Amino acid sequence: MNFYVENEAGEKFPFDAEDTARLVCEAVLAKEECPYDAAVNLVLTDNEEIHRVNLESRGIDRTTDVLSFPNVDFEKEGDFGAVENREADYFDPDTGELFLGDIMISVDKVREQAEQYGHSLRREFAFLVAHSMLHLCGYDHEEEAGAKRMEQKQEEILAGLGITRD
Repeated sequence: MNFYVENEAGEKFPFDAEDTARLVCEAVLAKEECPYDAAVNLVLTDNEEIHRVNLESRGIDRTTDVLSFPNVDFEKEGDFGAVENREADYFDPDTGELFLGDIMISVDKVREQAEQYGHSLRREFAFLVAHSMLHLCGYDHEEEAGAKRMEQKQEEILAGLGITRD
């Protein structure tokens, strides 16, 4: 898996954010049985920038914790058959990797929410990466059933990595 991280916020966490994000991304792809080498971009930013991007891209005028920009148009969540025979749309011609999309995380929100929920910064960060990766794999939480599936998968992935609520 290729994983590209841009730390616009210049944030230093007490854990290796890139290693944690890679670990979580790989766990999500394993759980979803992704049959391809994949690539994901991750941008770490602040509340001001994620607010601007949220307004510009989604028309929502507020700060959020994480934004997901999927590259793949899944017909069914987690069904990687949607990319077959569409190499030009979804695969990097140089590496042959499936480009899943982009993730943007507000480091300010990571800090705020970790404190609010009473768990570690690493757990909050890992949760947001897992949540966003599931979006990149075609999941959403617009309806209750989808939200429950996402919540269950997120908890299973993080528990499997030993990244639990402290």
